[in-house]
Amino acid sequence: MNNELTALDIKKMQEELDYRKLTLMPEQIAEVQLARSHGDLSENFEYKAAKQALNKNKGRMRYLEKMIKTARVIEDKSSADEVGLYDFVEILFVEDDEKETVQVVTTVRCNPLESRISKESPLGIAVLGKKVGEKVFVKSENGGYTVEILKITKSEDDGSAPLLSY
Repeated sequence: MNNELTALDIKKMQEELDYRKLTLMPEQIAEVQLARSHGDLSENFEYKAAKQALNKNKGRMRYLEKMIKTARVIEDKSSADEVGLYDFVEILFVEDDEKETVQVVTTVRCNPLESRISKESPLGIAVLGKKVGEKVFVKSENGGYTVEILKITKSEDDGSAPLLSY
């Protein structure tokens, strides 16, 4: 995997992993045992649902453990006038004459519906390290498009953006 994550990303993942191991898993095991005690397992929906929830939790724990184990810790090294990690960037889509503000984040915090784009996305790659007034071409499946950097608002990474979860 070797995802590039900040120290805060890893800390938040460890907190989620600890919660899932120490709090959620014992509760789910108890739910499975209670549902099992109700008799015939072949027609016991509560048992099946409890087992599914337990297995989903175990899968998420394996994912978190692997991410933490293989992560490469990064820091934002952008200057004050460049787009860096966790900065808010107002961009103009030149061809459409439309403005949008996005935040460039690590892959575990991206959420396009909330305008948080991954630094590894085509747009994230294109704008990182750029300055106000620069126009950059963003490569995409359909060829690409041009954006202009209108404004950069520096952000201290306070960890408020949630991690991706399923």
